[in-house]
Formats: sequence, structure tokens, C-alpha cells
Amino acid sequence: MSEDKENIENTEVVDQLPEDVAPAGDGAEDRLTALENELAAAKQDVLYAHAETQNVRRRLEKELADARAYASTSFARDMLSVADNLARALQAIPAELREDEKFKGLVAGLEATGRELESVFGRNGILKVESIGQPLDPNKHQAMMEVPSADAEPGTVLVEMQAGYTIKDRLLRPALVSVAKKPD
Repeated sequence: MSEDKENIENTEVVDQLPEDVAPAGDGAEDRLTALENELAAAKQDVLYAHAETQNVRRRLEKELADARAYASTSFARDMLSVADNLARALQAIPAELREDEKFKGLVAGLEATGRELESVFGRNGILKVESIGQPLDPNKHQAMMEVPSADAEPGTVLVEMQAGYTIKDRLLRPALVSVAKKPD
């Protein structure tokens, strides 16, 4: 009999569930709609947060890659003056000293040093800007003077006074050049 009594009580409890007791009204539907709207807004916020996180990650990865690629920029700029001085020293050696047996070793050593410096620059992404015969590009060249020329188109680089260099895809130093202009 105690089992029958428990079954009856359980049945009564089941019979009195909230859905059965109170019919669904407008208040419950409004609350359900509000909850669905809040859920949709929360999902949208999560998507925005996820997208922002991805954007921050990509930006940081790019900044890190740039920092690695261009970390040696100031050192490379300083080394350009050394390369310039070495090139000027090699150009200043007269032909008769180049042929003199006493100086051949010195000249060969200086030339080898110049080649090695260019090789090191190349391995580190530092390249010389081509200037002579090219049209003036303000992104690569700095025009120091104009020279009247009937042979070259106006705006063409005639003389390179100082070599320009790039590191990776950025300008390290512009080339100082002389540019052709129409003859007077």
C-alpha cells in the first residue's frame, strides 16, 4: 500500500508541473524572445571578440616579422659609410700603384674586403639601388643637381655621387644623383 501511495503522490507531482498549471501566456513568450535576443547578442559579441583576437595576433606576428627583418637597419646605415670609404679608397689608388709589385697584395686585399662587404650586405638583404641611366625616382634617388644634356632624356640620372641602398623592401639610404635637364 505504501507503494501505491508513493505512485499517487508522484503522479500528483507530475500532474502539477508548471507548464500544466499555468498556460503559456504573453509574458512567457516575451521573456523567451528577450532571452533569445540576449543569446544572439552574446553570440555576436563572442564572434567580434574572436575576430579582434585574430586581428591582434596577425598584427603582432607582422610586427615581429618586421622587427626581425629590419632589426639591423641602424647598424647597416652605419656600415654604409664604411663601404663608401672603402670604395673611395679603391678608386683613389692610381693605376701605376696597382701594377707595382709592392702594392699588389694591398690592393688585392682591399678589393677582396670590398667584395666580402658586398656579399655580407647581400646575405642580409641590403642591396645597392641602380641609378645611372634610370629615370629619377624620388622614392630611391635624391637629386643633388641638374646638368644640361642633349644625349639623355630630362629627368634621367646621369651621375651617381653616392650609392643608395635598400634593406629588404625598404629604402635604407637614397642615392645622391645628378639628373639631366634640357640644354639651355
